Amino acid sequence: MPNLFETPARGSVRVIYVAMAANLVIAVAKFAAAAATLSSAMLAEGIHSTVDTGNEALLLLGTSRSRRPPDDIHPFGYGKELYFWSLLVAILVFALGGGLSFYEGLARLAHPRPLREFRWDYIVLGLAAVFEGLSWRLARRELRRRSRPRQGLWSAIQESKDPRVFTVFLEDTAALIGITLAATGLLLDQTLHSNIWDPAASLLIGVLLASVAVILARESGTLLVGESANREQIARVRDVILADPMVERVGRLFTMQLGPGQVLLAANIRFRADLSLPALESTIEHLEQRVRAVEPAVRHIFLEAESLRAAAETAIEPPSEPE
Repeated sequence: MPNLFETPARGSVRVIYVAMAANLVIAVAKFAAAAATLSSAMLAEGIHSTVDTGNEALLLLGTSRSRRPPDDIHPFGYGKELYFWSLLVAILVFALGGGLSFYEGLARLAHPRPLREFRWDYIVLGLAAVFEGLSWRLARRELRRRSRPRQGLWSAIQESKDPRVFTVFLEDTAALIGITLAATGLLLDQTLHSNIWDPAASLLIGVLLASVAVILARESGTLLVGESANREQIARVRDVILADPMVERVGRLFTMQLGPGQVLLAANIRFRADLSLPALESTIEHLEQRVRAVEPAVRHIFLEAESLRAAAETAIEPPSEPE
């Protein structure tokens, strides 16, 4: 079973590098095929692969910047910067990938022209399917590795705290669907001797990319705003705290994802009333060590003792007036 709080893994960066290399090669091939055959769908696919290549470069930049150590201005570190760059990726997918592909389809529908040399399009799309499929398989395996047993892929994406993995997975999924749309448009144009199916495929690719961009923006946006840990994760941390014999009750646990493998935890705890101050301090220190031992991703822990707060309120309560 995976750790409750995801820890940074080399697999995330490896997924990005593989996808980036595949998209770069595929983009060049698609643009060459588009120039040779005048296919609108192939041009849209070339734009798609180019945008994906740039997006993966942005994810690498975000990964690098998120690893900077804490300072006075950012005492909790820069982990959330990765979420900012992943949100920017979603915007680029929508504006450049979806927008340009849709515009190309509309422009070609307004001024249709016959295609030529279909075989080059099919060859490039076939090679693109192989490379994208390999990248998709690696991203899917990494996503599965981080998910719970028998958990669905959509649920794993929603619960993932690492946008590098689910961004590449969604982009590769969209790429495989886009290849299918482009090939279908070319085939219909060729068999029906029509000039509308190829640009129609470009329009559909634009809609597809815009839809994926909305999903990416939603997932990255919630992480950037301050998403909590998963319910199962919170439950396990609660169990660790309640297992201590000096703890009587645990209030609500507040968690915030500060980045992949970086979690902030705040909890209100009622300890045994007979604990001395030194014993209470020792118990709190022991609890922090136990939580970090079970979940190393919990970088910052703030525990509030109810007994101390009650004692403080009693101490400052003003004396009652004599009757």
